[in-house]
Parts: sequence; C-alpha cells; structure tokens
Amino acid sequence: MSDDNHNQDQYGVLLYYKYAKIPDLNSLLTFYESNCNSLGLLGRVRLASDGVNVTVGGKLSSLESHIAAVKSNSLFGGTDFKLASSHSPLDDKVAHDCGFTTLSIRIVKELVTFSSHPLLNPPDISNAGQHLSAAEFHSVLQSAGQVQDEDKKLVLLDARNLYETRIGKFQTASVETLDPGIRQYSDLPTWIDNNTEQLRGKHVLMYCTGGIRCEIASAYVRSKGAAFENVFQLFGGIQRYLEQFPDGGFFRGKNFVFDHRISVGSLDADILGSCLLCGSSFDDYSSRCRCMYCRMLVLVCNNCQTEEALYVCELCQKHRNGVGSIPFAEDSKTKILSQQIELKNVSSDSTLSPQIPWRHGTACPRKLRILCLHGFRQNASGFKGRTASLAKKLKNIAELVFTDAPHELPFIYQPSSESSPLQNCSPPLSENCKRKFAWLVAPDFSRSDMDWKVSDGPFDPNQYQQQTDGFDVSLAYLKTVFSQQGPFDGILGFSQGAALAGSICAQRERLMGEIDFRFVILCSGFSLHSEKFEHGSISCPSLHIFGSDLGKDRQIVKQASIDLAVAFEDGCSVIIEHDSGHIIPTRSPYIDEIKDFLQRFL
Repeated sequence: MSDDNHNQDQYGVLLYYKYAKIPDLNSLLTFYESNCNSLGLLGRVRLASDGVNVTVGGKLSSLESHIAAVKSNSLFGGTDFKLASSHSPLDDKVAHDCGFTTLSIRIVKELVTFSSHPLLNPPDISNAGQHLSAAEFHSVLQSAGQVQDEDKKLVLLDARNLYETRIGKFQTASVETLDPGIRQYSDLPTWIDNNTEQLRGKHVLMYCTGGIRCEIASAYVRSKGAAFENVFQLFGGIQRYLEQFPDGGFFRGKNFVFDHRISVGSLDADILGSCLLCGSSFDDYSSRCRCMYCRMLVLVCNNCQTEEALYVCELCQKHRNGVGSIPFAEDSKTKILSQQIELKNVSSDSTLSPQIPWRHGTACPRKLRILCLHGFRQNASGFKGRTASLAKKLKNIAELVFTDAPHELPFIYQPSSESSPLQNCSPPLSENCKRKFAWLVAPDFSRSDMDWKVSDGPFDPNQYQQQTDGFDVSLAYLKTVFSQQGPFDGILGFSQGAALAGSICAQRERLMGEIDFRFVILCSGFSLHSEKFEHGSISCPSLHIFGSDLGKDRQIVKQASIDLAVAFEDGCSVIIEHDSGHIIPTRSPYIDEIKDFLQRFL
C-alpha cells in the first residue's frame, strides 16, 4: 500500500475552539450536522453565541476536509486547528465514556462552564491574558531563575482539574506552580477568589490542555484589578507545547486529553501519578475507576482493582468526615456507615438511596441532590409530605433529602373554653404522636419536659422573632449530615429552615470543606434577629420564594423575606412572589421558574 493510501485510511483526532460572535447559531448547527455526518466524524461539537468548541475523530482525510470547510467561513480566521494521528478507538468503554461512539452537536450557553455562580455573567473574553507561544512560554520559564526583581516574580497557575494534574504538570525549581486541586472547572473562580494574595502583583503564567479554559480564567483574574493585570496564557495549551518540545521541556508526566487517547506523553517516561490505594507509580485512566461519591476519575493500579470495589477520591476523603477505609465492598458499606454518628432521621424522595453509590465504570443518572430543612415545630416526615407535589414535579432533575432538626420540642395544646364539656380532657398519649423539632429555639428553652404542655396563649405570628438560640447546635448537626449523607448540590429551607440556611450562606466561605453546596432555595425565609446582613453581602446563587402581599403568609411577613433576599448579591438571586400563603407553590408559572433556576446547575 502506498504512503498516500495509508495516510488516507489513518485515524486522527481534531481539536479546536474559536471565540467569535456567531450571528446565526441555527445555520452553523446545520453546517456542522451536515459536514460531520457526511465525513463520518464522531465526537463533541459545542456551539454558543460567542463561539465554538470542537473535539472530533475520524479518518485523517475526513478531518482535513472538515478543516478546509471550516476555514472557508471568515468567522474562523486565525483558529488553531490541533490535528493529531492516533489509533482508532479500540476500547468501547473508554470510547463511550469520552463521547467517541456518537456525534453530539449542541447549542449551549457557555463553551466551557466557568462560573460556580451560574446566575452571574462570565468575564469579558476581550480582557483575556496575553498569548504566549510555546517557545515564548518555554523561554520565560527558562530565564525565570535569572530574574531577581520582586516586581516580576512569576507563578504558574494550572487551570485544569485534579484528575488531570495528578498525571502531569509543569515543574521548574525557579517558579512556583499553583495547582488548585479542583473537581471541575466551575470551581476555579472560587479558588481564585480565595487565593488572590498568591496572585496579587505577580506575573501569572496560566496553562491548560488546549487553551480554551485559560481564555476565560485569565480574564477573570485580570478582572480583579490593577494588581492582577500581568496575566499570560500558553497559546494552544500543553498540546502545542509538547509538539514544540517533544522531550517534555518543563512539562513532566502526561497530558490528560478528553478523547479516547486518554493521555498524551512526551519522550520523557516519568510517571507522576500514583495509585490511590497502594501509592505505587501509576497514571493509566483506561479502567475509568471513579469516586463513589463525586464520580471524579481516580487512579487505581491493576493489582488493586477488584470488580466489587468502591473508591473514594482524595477530595472526598479530605472533606468528608467519617469516610471509611478504601476500597470497600457494597456488603460492608452498611457496617461502616452504622459506626458513624447516628442521625435522627434522614429520608429521600428518590427510589435510589443516597447511601448506595454507583460502581466505578458504570454510568449513572445525575440529578441534583438537595437537602431540605423543615420549619419550626415540624419534622422530616411531615415536610416530605408537604413537599410531595414539588418532589414529583422535580423528579427528573432533583432528589430531595429530608432530615429532622436537632432540637426536640414539647407537644402543646390549646385548652378548651370554659363552656366546653371537654375542657378537662387530657391530651392524647405522646407515643401516638410524631415528635416535632426546631433549628432555632427561644433563649429560655428547656429540654426537661418533652411531654404535653398547655399553650401560653393563641398563635403568635411573630414568634419566629424570639427563636434566636440553638444555631451552634444545628450547625454542628448539619456538618454531620453533610459528612454522612452528602454531597449535596443545594439546600432548600422553609421558614425557620430558610433562616438557618441564610445564615449558613453568610458563612459559606468559612464552612467550606464541611458544608459545601452550590445554591440555596429560601422559602418564606427571614434573617435571624441577631444578624443584620448588609445589602448584597452574601455571595451564593439563591432562589427566594415568598408570599406577594402582606397577610397572604400569616406566619412570615413579606418584608422579612425581602430583607433576607436583598442581603444576597445583585444578579446572584432570583425572587418568586406568589399568592398562596405559607407554602411552596407548585402550580404554573411558579414551578416553571423553580425548574428554570435548578436547570442552571445541571
């Protein structure tokens, strides 16, 4: 066979992205569907109003034809097409996991989901860091040791996820490499926010796999102000660098790629990764082992892999108190969990228990997990019943998990009037009644008598203003819930549960690692009497649901819920006002607005 014929049949992988204003997304979608299908290309194409992000595989000749067709569109001028020959996908499991068994073309809001606050706009791409070619990037690192000027101190910032940096990264003795150790790219802005002092006044050299993640991330760093203006990014990413420096240069290990190749190495055979269990040198992700909790890829060597094993990644081990030894089989999972702190009652509306994880290497449906906090003098069972309609309408996108509050309350009853012949009747037996709980209690609260007591007066709609104690106990309790029952994507709080959730949001940064969540839903909420939040002082995506007019909610006045809502950052919160009283509405249009909020986090 001639070389020309051989090249025509050889398989390859093509990666490229382009930020540009797309005037007609539907027309571009039609082009990609027609072109890719006719050329037999498989992989992922993402289209947005501000550009495209493409990873496809097929015959090299077909990929070259695709490049020519794309180049004919003036929108793609200056695009860096990364084309590499490779073996065709041989492992069906790996090919399927990497999206190389089908062609997926979709219109999306963002080419890469950057913000952990999906209600906020991403940074302006025009403010991205200056591009450095592979040769320029290498030269800067090479001369870094000779630079003594503190004003030009360099730091390397890796914009990739932990499972990528495990097996390869830039290393040089003269420049510090900052590895955020994040699960997903959308966690990066939070890391940047929490580590600005490591970047302030420095010359920041950013890098990622192919360059696209650095475009947005570098713009975000530069948006911090004048002290963060010296940001540079490796154009074409690690891929272009390894092409320029096949011996690896300053890059050690392997470059993780998002296709069936899994990783691409240099001529240097160094192995940076290590087995999660035995610690031996290992960097092969082809087994697709995943963390049982967060589903992130983990490295487990061939000797340590067993069919029934479940694995816990480094991040979940670090942030989940009480996680048992690893690996462990499913039949020992219950035993391990039973040795942990017992919770009063945790229940879920899902038919899949949150305690039973998915085995590594298998696909699982990804729903949002939301921890639900009931109101004053309620319990998990009752709140689950009251939200049954909500759970049913959200069943395709969310799983609701319920737990009792830690403060048990006495039973109360209103005595009969003097004219009633029943006035001397005793209250029902306590064992026949479901216990009631609270997240916050009055300062004079006593646990000495949990039986029936006579109410000291008619219902007081302002009673919530006096329930100001017990926060520390509830906070410690929720840390245990998150440790044993997490992770959770969000918290839904109702009435007093919303007040507690609002206070947790205000302390979100301090509680990171113990109570981690991405959003909060506050229904008939209010601020704790002891806390006066400043306008826009709380940074957390939030949905606020409360009655629209004074009197519609006879327990929490509208203004109290508004005062809590305005404490959250502008642009970071959504408000739904309804006319249904002290409930969570599930009819249209309210349920559609709730779904729209949640779908931003899927």
